[in-house]
Amino acid sequence: MHRQILGAAAALALGLSPALAAMGAACPGPQAALVERFTSADCSSCWSQPPRDAEPEAWVLDWLLPAGEQAPLAAAALPEALERLQRLGQPRPAAARSARQPAGSSTDLHLIAQAGPAWLGRTMAFEFIAQASAALPPGATGWLAMVELLPAGAEGSPVARALVRHVAGPLNLDGLQPGGAALSHLRAMRWPDGADPTRLAAYAWVELADGRVLAISADRCATP
Repeated sequence: MHRQILGAAAALALGLSPALAAMGAACPGPQAALVERFTSADCSSCWSQPPRDAEPEAWVLDWLLPAGEQAPLAAAALPEALERLQRLGQPRPAAARSARQPAGSSTDLHLIAQAGPAWLGRTMAFEFIAQASAALPPGATGWLAMVELLPAGAEGSPVARALVRHVAGPLNLDGLQPGGAALSHLRAMRWPDGADPTRLAAYAWVELADGRVLAISADRCATP
């Protein structure tokens, strides 16, 4: 049985003004659940309806599943959304599906996500930083994502969304030693057409080989 290691920490975005960082609500604590919402890009009605399993105090990630170039939401669909479903062992939904994971209370893993200012036109630097006080289970990997925080009413959604726009991973965590120095991964990501750079946030998480998330962090979170 895998040992559960959960925890979360947030840091202000690198190079962002306090006013911009304050646009998002405070992120959920380490004991909050994680809800991942998977919506097929050809089901615009799924996107425009309030989720049935909304949890105000949970971490949320919204994934759009590819469904062909002509799908109404094709522009924001990610192949990585299908890969995330596979790691969770979940079948692809015909329209929409949610996956919920309860969180625990251990703080053996300290995780920080950071996003830097825009540079070279439409590129931003995103950083994953982790420090552990206990050994991670075998097969644990790190992930770093560009997430667009959509307020309720934006882009046809009646609820706030944390739309995953870009993913980097798996990130190797072999150098993360208990009680050792922090391990970091820096990635440059280009925001896609249609994304609002003022809404972009950095999300980082560590997951097991079976898709369970051990820790998640963000530099800012969606406003309810």
